[in-house]
Amino acid sequence: MKVAARDKKPAITGHPWKMLIWLLTAQIMVAFIGRSLAPLGVLIEEDLSLSKVQVGLLPSALFLGQAMASIPIGLAVDRIGSKRMLLVSSLLIGISFLLMTFQSAFWLVLFLIMIGGLGYGGMHPTTNKGIIYWFSQRQRGTAMGIKQMGITFGSALSAILLLPLAASYGWRIVVLIACLCLVVTGVVAFLFYRDPPQETEISKEKSSFKSIYSSIMKMVNNKPLFLVSLSAMGVNGSQMCLNTYLVLFAYEQLSISLILAGMLLVISEVSGSLGRVGWGMISDHLFDGKRLIILVFIASITLCVSVIVAFIPDGTPFWLLVPIFTVFGFSVSGFNGIWMNLASELVPKEQAGLSSGFSITLGSAGVIIIPPVFGFFVDQNQSYTFSWLFISVIMIVVLFILARLSSIKDKSISSA
Repeated sequence: MKVAARDKKPAITGHPWKMLIWLLTAQIMVAFIGRSLAPLGVLIEEDLSLSKVQVGLLPSALFLGQAMASIPIGLAVDRIGSKRMLLVSSLLIGISFLLMTFQSAFWLVLFLIMIGGLGYGGMHPTTNKGIIYWFSQRQRGTAMGIKQMGITFGSALSAILLLPLAASYGWRIVVLIACLCLVVTGVVAFLFYRDPPQETEISKEKSSFKSIYSSIMKMVNNKPLFLVSLSAMGVNGSQMCLNTYLVLFAYEQLSISLILAGMLLVISEVSGSLGRVGWGMISDHLFDGKRLIILVFIASITLCVSVIVAFIPDGTPFWLLVPIFTVFGFSVSGFNGIWMNLASELVPKEQAGLSSGFSITLGSAGVIIIPPVFGFFVDQNQSYTFSWLFISVIMIVVLFILARLSSIKDKSISSA
């Protein structure tokens, strides 16, 4: 297995930070819609008369679409560039969620969320490809963290804006208007973003079924990439449990008002946004671009905090909850940038889109499976305690996987 060489200079000259603005803008708006399922879950639950397991299936449907889209779109972006895929991804999620606002049948809502997941998932390899080509190794941790911050920032924005508006005017009309804003943003980003010359040159290369199959098999046989993706399953699923159930947990078990419960989600997501940049900067400047040790820190902190959350008593003051969920969000919601960098850097640059797509596909399995299981435990026990401890167990498994990955990387370095 060959690890991509560390380029000391930016891949090209130009305006990488200007291009990052458009990648970040598109990422924020896609997350603003896709991640609105978390803050609006309590209202959708009431409107459609859903169980906690069904609430957990809402993000599962989104990430099922992401898993289905990530490899095909990863292949596509490696060949046609990021510019056109920015528009395609924005339209997919914007139009599908817009149509969802007219539905009342739960299965049809899930289906349209899954279609939206194709666009949500497609945005990751699309924007990751742009980061890999516009920035050098020593800049990517920070740049990827800023770009990935768009996901948690978009989620926080949806909790700040959509939840109170939806509580007043109904979630359907509010989401419909937000979807129209996303479509407009996608068109504007398409008009102003430019693919790097190197990416444009690669996009002209012809592909065949044999070459596509060969590229995918390289990803499958890349053991470090597989282990990174496997660990991401656990962290990704745990992150979505926090996003999906935090408002319900605070509102139902801790007896906090709906608005304050929504503010806890905002605090968690803003902390996650800071974490995505902060962990990237720590990786770049304190650990010389090393990513694996950062994932170990993140999993360890998440393990400790999830145990604390499991035993928070009813009536705990809001001011005491704020630092707990600040740390929780900073860790479990801040890991994505490090994950995306590591997955992209384990392969040659021309395969960065596919490696991102492959890793996201495996990582999405955690988001599909873990939140409904979390909700099942809540339904069965009428309490969230065991569910949060379930997250702690997952983090222990993740730490074992990362230890195995570290062992493989050490052997690879010693035999080089």
